[in-house]
Amino acid sequence: LPLLAMIAIAIRLDTPGPILFKQVRVGKNGKEFVCYKFRSMVDNADELRSQLADLNESTGPLFKIRNDPRLTRVGRFIRRYSLDELPQLYNVLRGEMSLIGPRPERPAFVAMLQTQIPFYRARLLLRPGLTGWAQVNYPYGRTVEDALVKLQYDLYYLKHQSPYLDLLILLRTVVTVLACRGS
Repeated sequence: LPLLAMIAIAIRLDTPGPILFKQVRVGKNGKEFVCYKFRSMVDNADELRSQLADLNESTGPLFKIRNDPRLTRVGRFIRRYSLDELPQLYNVLRGEMSLIGPRPERPAFVAMLQTQIPFYRARLLLRPGLTGWAQVNYPYGRTVEDALVKLQYDLYYLKHQSPYLDLLILLRTVVTVLACRGS
């Protein structure tokens, strides 16, 4: 709780706008829920998004952009250490997410990827997680091809779930976060 309070104060002092960022994500069995994160971008990030879409020649939803100019100073830091994800513990407490499972995606990404990748919706058989086998084995996905590779990891986890694999994922997550490989 002290860490959460310090991050909230840092966000408030760094830039105007809300402390938390809320976004609809797709969970188990395709059920949508509101996912909470610490805000890491400027408050008008959605307005700047269309300009970035033009730069990326994208017509659909944007994958995460490397060195995104919309990030705040505090946002860069909390993303580097995946601290922006901590409010998702609330989603875990509500039963919308678990500690381990496939990362929840936005509905637009799920709609797009299920048309391009066979069996993409199979990952929705599991409750989404804060961390997962794909996150500790593959860098952040920025393309449809990356989503296919991550789906293979998610399907591996679906087939081989066990307390041992969950413990391994938790240990690798700690290493990933400490090595700043989460963003």
